[in-house]
Amino acid sequence: MLIIKLVPGENIERALKRYRNKVRSTQQLKRIRNNQEFTKKSEEKRENLKKAIHKNEYLKKNEE
Repeated sequence: MLIIKLVPGENIERALKRYRNKVRSTQQLKRIRNNQEFTKKSEEKRENLKKAIHKNEYLKKNEE
């Protein structure tokens, strides 16, 4: 659970903006979406391998 403390006299819009930034930085939505359905460990490993391969190819391409 995320807790945002309001500073006295602070605009509510500013507090909402801090809350949204905190949600993004903690990747809370990503975790919630991942927990909606079960994924096998082998599928997770396969997905992570795909991401690593893609990232490696991207970095190699940008080096040249």
